[in-house]
Amino acid sequence: MLKKSLELLRQEAAESGAGTLKRTLNGFSLIALGIGVIIGAGLFSLTGLAAANHAGPAVTLSFVVAAVGCAFSALCYAEFAALVPVAGSAYTYSYATMGELFAWIIGWDLVLEYSVGAATVAISWSQYLLKFLEKYGLHLPARLVLSPFESATLADGSVVHGYANVPAMLVVLAITAVIIRGTSGSAWFNALVVALKVAVVLVFIALGWKYIDPANYHPFIPANTGKFGEFGWSGVLRGAGVIFFVFIGFDIVATMAQETKNPQRNMPIGILGSLVVCTILFVLFGYVLTGLANYTEFKNSAAPVAIAIEKTPYAWLSGAIILAILIGYTSVILVDLLGQSRVFFSMSKDGLLPPAFSKIHPKFRTPVQSNLLLGAFIAVFAGFVPINIVGEMVSIGTLLAFVMVCLGIIILRKTDPDAPRSFRTPWVPLVPILGIVTCVVMMASLPWETWLRLAVWLAIGLAIYFGYGKKHSKLRQAAEGKISE
Repeated sequence: MLKKSLELLRQEAAESGAGTLKRTLNGFSLIALGIGVIIGAGLFSLTGLAAANHAGPAVTLSFVVAAVGCAFSALCYAEFAALVPVAGSAYTYSYATMGELFAWIIGWDLVLEYSVGAATVAISWSQYLLKFLEKYGLHLPARLVLSPFESATLADGSVVHGYANVPAMLVVLAITAVIIRGTSGSAWFNALVVALKVAVVLVFIALGWKYIDPANYHPFIPANTGKFGEFGWSGVLRGAGVIFFVFIGFDIVATMAQETKNPQRNMPIGILGSLVVCTILFVLFGYVLTGLANYTEFKNSAAPVAIAIEKTPYAWLSGAIILAILIGYTSVILVDLLGQSRVFFSMSKDGLLPPAFSKIHPKFRTPVQSNLLLGAFIAVFAGFVPINIVGEMVSIGTLLAFVMVCLGIIILRKTDPDAPRSFRTPWVPLVPILGIVTCVVMMASLPWETWLRLAVWLAIGLAIYFGYGKKHSKLRQAAEGKISE
């Protein structure tokens, strides 16, 4: 099985100058990037659904359970990120522990996660933008906010079909332009977005706290209906499975290792710090949300915060929450695009993808061609594909990557136990095993259609690998004596 040695990865991490990524990120920047993608619209929608359908007021416990599950994987990510500070995240880690084929599968899997995630968020961003503009009497032409496969009924009863979702396309292209100019600029932009987004969450918690009705917390854990996952303790666990996907995002921090100052110190800070901050905010948010309104009122609602706000005299917060969702989506798209381009960068440097994806701009020191190609692809996808088709592939892709990273820590502790580690995952192999079990259980709970889509995507990826990647693999060519390492 062809693997990348840790020594080779360390050499790549130590490279500098022309043709390499510029190191501009510190611990605070990484925490902000993590928070930027973790706190997205999921917090404003999934919390209410998890409470109404599964956990009741005990959704706060679901947040804690999901955070503990994420923590197992986060601890493994932190050790890898400090040990091998190279762009590519789980792709690079798998290359060092399980070999090239597994690395390709994970890399291709991450491409799916970030691409579908960014496109889905862009489409939803467009929908929320329309709601925000409508509050001020502004209306965009229906044909320019729908894909060609969607239609809308106008006020006069006529039905029109869309041309393209122009706002979704424009937001992807605009954010692509931001990240092309460098991670220092995008990190600054993201830090501003995160500050605004967190401020709205804190305002909701602070203003809503005094209007909590204690009666809404009784019963705190509603009695089980007789079906697994519908309230009771099984409902808390099922709620954690739903809430888990709100936490997705800290893994993207690991893709930025090669653009981080002192990565051995700052990568664990960024990964674990963003997870801790978000867990605290999520628990408080869930507590206030279910205290303002009875959990049953959130049934079939994707906007539970709007329902909760009606219980307070602060009606103006409704517009602010929509604005927060728009801001949240923007930062999620930014970090998704950053993460995807860095995975492509790593795969291209290894020869598994065409060299255009690893070409660095001489001034900005970013993979410009990769950003442009991926930005254009995702923009077209967001503009012409309806949101119901993109599915929920983000979740299963992320969970699969988490499993591989946890497994990789166990393998690496056996194969290279003496490698210098500035951060060590505690209680190995217990923590990685718990991470694997947690993720596999959540994957098993996903519908079979999601597994089918994953299988089709991986089949396409394997065809590309055997048709192009394997033949052009630099590591394979070096092993065969065709090129020197």
